Amino acid sequence: MLHFVDKFQEIFSTIQKNKLRTVLTGFSVAWGIFMLILLLGSGTGIENGVKNEFRNVATNSIWVHPGQTSKPYKGLQPGRKIQFTNTDYDEIKTNLEGVEHITARYYLWNTNLITYKKEYGAFNIIAFHPDHKFLENTILQEGRLINEIDISRARKVATIGTLVKEQLFKDEPAVGKFITINGVPFKVIGIHFDEGREMHLRLIYLPVSTVQKVFGGGNKIHAYMFTIGNASVNQGRAMEKSVRAKMALRHHFSPDDPKALRIFNTVERFQKFVNLFSGIRIFIWIIGIGTIIAGIVGISNIMLISVKERTREIGIRKALGATPGSIVSLILSESVLITAVSGYIGLVAGVAVIEVASAYLPKIDLFQHPEVDFRVAVGALVLLVLSGMIAGFVPARRAAGILPVEALRDE
Repeated sequence: MLHFVDKFQEIFSTIQKNKLRTVLTGFSVAWGIFMLILLLGSGTGIENGVKNEFRNVATNSIWVHPGQTSKPYKGLQPGRKIQFTNTDYDEIKTNLEGVEHITARYYLWNTNLITYKKEYGAFNIIAFHPDHKFLENTILQEGRLINEIDISRARKVATIGTLVKEQLFKDEPAVGKFITINGVPFKVIGIHFDEGREMHLRLIYLPVSTVQKVFGGGNKIHAYMFTIGNASVNQGRAMEKSVRAKMALRHHFSPDDPKALRIFNTVERFQKFVNLFSGIRIFIWIIGIGTIIAGIVGISNIMLISVKERTREIGIRKALGATPGSIVSLILSESVLITAVSGYIGLVAGVAVIEVASAYLPKIDLFQHPEVDFRVAVGALVLLVLSGMIAGFVPARRAAGILPVEALRDE
């Protein structure tokens, strides 16, 4: 223990003699770790922001909307609008292999008058099947969501968003009460919340079968969407191609017509972002490690200078019986100490900046909650210690190889 204390007293004595040189070199190490942590935290913030855009939608889903033909096909002119029906939904549900959960949608936009007693408002309506809950992150705050019995019996029931409830019911309980939608009474069976966009809090959800019967939809639907389980990107593309082929056959358009259908494949799109951020993380580590290496070179250089300046001292030590191992240990300890302390300061400063940014920066959709993983911070500390050892290795070997006779002749 006494030997350990003496060693570090000697190291601190050496550092005090070269304060400016040590501080400037330590700053290069601290700056490298600081920039690495800052880049990693910022990368995580961007990644969280992009993932937040997908938070409201299942990342293993395919969404299909009808479009307008842009190519002639078998005597039919371009410009025809495609109209989906219940049979299209049934075709995909029954005959497309790999479909996990599926729902159709019918939209009622802009012209809906919803009233409760003397309160009223204009809200958009989406009608769907119960599997909607697997396609969007709808959180039930109270009551229940639409179920299969509601669909089969075309019940006049509704789930309303929290902002709809606030406007129509104020502080009064809503579940079990009746609202009037375009003159037709509907029973409120649930109140939903959505962590995505605020517009979802102003939506009213109805059974698709009810909307088709009550509001003149017939057998029409405006879109359908389904999840595909754990299917790969390639399997998702194959299913997308099958959908296009089936719809082309049913609606008489060219399977190569890109505008006849609008298909949104979240599997492929989400994977592109995953691959993008994997590349960004690799790039960040390359930049960060490059900066750290520059600091290591600086540490190694000052240790070489230190060894040169202490040649006579090291020679006297060896003449008095100091072993090469003790000399190597002294140089390595000094290198590791400078690197570890400087790196720790940079690490703490980087984490502090990330935490302040996370707490006080205005909320931006594509940049949210920058943070540094605890495992990354621990890894950075380990990297610092190893860096210090690497930085001191060459100077330590040189010091251990000094011959006492030659050292005593050194001027």
